[in-house]
Amino acid sequence: MKNLVARFAKDESGATAIEYGLIAAGISVAIIAVVSQVGTTLNTTFDKIKTAIDK
Repeated sequence: MKNLVARFAKDESGATAIEYGLIAAGISVAIIAVVSQVGTTLNTTFDKIKTAIDK
C-alpha cells in the first residue's frame, strides 16, 4: 500500500496534462480576442466604404 501511495505522489503526468490544457485555453482566449477585434475593425471599414459609395 505504501508503494502505491508513493508512486501516486511521484506521478506528474496528470499535472503535465493540466498545464497543457491551461496553455491551450490561454491561447484560445487570445485568438478569440484578436479575431473579435479584427472583425469589429473590418465591419467599421466596410461601413465607411458603403457610406462613401452611397453618397
